[in-house]
Amino acid sequence: MIISASYKTDIPAFYGDWFMNRLNAGYCKTINPYGKQVYKISLKKEDVDGFVFWTKNLGPFITKLDAIRNLGYPFVVQYTIHSYPRVFEYSVVDAARSIAYMKSISKSFGSRIAVWRYDPILFTSITPYEYHLQNFEMLAEKLEGLTDEVIISFAKIYKKTQYNLNLASDKFSINWFDPNDQVKTNLATDLSKIAREYNMQLSMCSQKRFLKEGIKNARCIDARRLSDVAGFPIRGKLKGNRPECGCYESIDIGEYNTCPHGCIYCYAVHNRELAKKRFEEHDSSGEFLHVTENLLSKINNDQQRKRGNQTTLF
Repeated sequence: MIISASYKTDIPAFYGDWFMNRLNAGYCKTINPYGKQVYKISLKKEDVDGFVFWTKNLGPFITKLDAIRNLGYPFVVQYTIHSYPRVFEYSVVDAARSIAYMKSISKSFGSRIAVWRYDPILFTSITPYEYHLQNFEMLAEKLEGLTDEVIISFAKIYKKTQYNLNLASDKFSINWFDPNDQVKTNLATDLSKIAREYNMQLSMCSQKRFLKEGIKNARCIDARRLSDVAGFPIRGKLKGNRPECGCYESIDIGEYNTCPHGCIYCYAVHNRELAKKRFEEHDSSGEFLHVTENLLSKINNDQQRKRGNQTTLF
């Protein structure tokens, strides 16, 4: 099984010590955010085909990659870099540092190791259509040769996203808007042309209506790329985790509301203060990335009443 670490939070930036502790232990535990079931997930070499790491800051984790590779685990890094104005990304490292980290891992592990993510694309009064064209090309030029793929998507305006965008609009006097599909299609086409100029394939994440000539459906969890990195076949079945998702099947070991980056467009964090609090409560030696004693006690009591229905994956 492929392990995703994690589209729910930035494990490389904030929880690298926990990840390595769990890797050494051979397992971790997660909680279903809806049904509250507890899952024990094997991280043993014989059970794991490879890891996909998702991050906006590889710096705190970069020295751990050699150890992971030496243990025999292949991995791929999904690296989000879009150099947005600070009002949208309160604490994300600057693009120059992220590009330097991409250069470092590309040199160490090859250009198939990392995928550049320019997503989500957010339309505001300070990031209009023209901004994305110029910003994307500036980044693509610097990332040429470090990766062969860039994945984009357009921001989905969930209720929590709308709430956070409205707060930012009021605080910083900026306007956000969600243009029609034709505008998005035009931008995707233009970005695809730029990507080709810098020897990258542009792929679209979970938004098939924008797939045009030269744009592929993204497989962010990609057994084929992992196979190239590993040097041997990694098999898996296509099983996305949401509608229109083109990914191979995986298990994610993150937890929602634990990333303190503070990006206002984030779908995985309801409230930044809550995420910061949970980060501060984090125990790097614990089985869970985050769980409170009260919640765990309630779950244990519920499970005892149900005669123990804990599920072990694998």
